[in-house]
Formats: sequence, structure tokens, C-alpha cells
Amino acid sequence: MPEPWEYVLHIPNDPRAVTVSRRTLRLILTMHGLITLVDTAELLATELISNAVLHTRGPAALRVRWSPPGTLRLGAWDADPEPPEPPTRLDHLTDAENGRGLALVRACADVWGWQPLSRNGNRGKYVWCELAAA
Repeated sequence: MPEPWEYVLHIPNDPRAVTVSRRTLRLILTMHGLITLVDTAELLATELISNAVLHTRGPAALRVRWSPPGTLRLGAWDADPEPPEPPTRLDHLTDAENGRGLALVRACADVWGWQPLSRNGNRGKYVWCELAAA
């Protein structure tokens, strides 16, 4: 059984950070033999980090944690302490050009949530989701 592990990637408030986060996550999961989770995890992390970069002004961080026997937790910290907007149902977003982020997270993750969080003296929030390995 693999041991628990955790990675944290600190990113600037820059749209390019979304791609860096996604590619870093793919590498982490591939190196840990979790290739079956890569596509879904990339989608979820992209939505979480995109929200952090697009809707806040400060830095952000992607946290990736594996907990045996088989739970992958992805989370994004950002500098805005306000709670995220509740996700809209995906079937109500068929023609929308934006606003799908947390709806996709809710639809694809086993569980998700958020909590207020401080980091290096800065208030913010942590939005997370979990995937169970099959």
C-alpha cells in the first residue's frame, strides 16, 4: 500500500499558472502510479485553480494529497476569504460561456467543500475536492 504524500505548488496570480498547475499535477500522479486518476484530477484542479486566479487578486496554491487506502484530495488556496458562489446545476449551464467551474467539480468529484483559511498571515479560503481510486 502506498504511503501518504502531499505536494503544494505556490503560484502567482497569472493565467499561465493554470497550465503550470495542470502539467505539474499530471507529472505527480504519473510518478506515483495514479495514471487512472489523471484526466479527472486535471479537470478538477484546472477548475479550482482557474477560480483562484480569475476571481482573486493575490497569490494562490495548489495542494495535492494522497491518503491510503485510496483518496486523492485536490485543493486550491486563494487570498479571498469570501466563500465561493454555490455551483449551478450543469444542466442549467448548457449555453453558458462561464460559471461551470464548481458545477464540474460537484459533478466529477466524490465530495467537495471549502473552508476559510489563513496562510502566511493572509486570510483566504481553501476549496477542495476528493477522488477515490478505483
